[in-house]
Amino acid sequence: MIALPAIATITECEFDAARAFLDSRHGRHFADEVRNHLRKGKALANAVNSAITERMGRTFGRQTSKQYGIPRGLPYLAGFVINCGIIEETTPTEQ
Repeated sequence: MIALPAIATITECEFDAARAFLDSRHGRHFADEVRNHLRKGKALANAVNSAITERMGRTFGRQTSKQYGIPRGLPYLAGFVINCGIIEETTPTEQ
């Protein structure tokens, strides 16, 4: 409930894209970062905000950009949220 709106706001993406990110393996890595901050004694909201700040502070380099097709220099969090949103939109749903 804390991460979803915070991620959508900071990345300027739709809630569906932020949810797709959180449901992905990239979201699992994000959750691990939140857990690491919790272990350092931070409150949940502060832990989430710290993980967001860290992810927005890292940018895609040449290799990661080529691997995921995400523009070089884009913040990790924004790039992976956009990427996960696109994947969700283009993946057929089971009926």
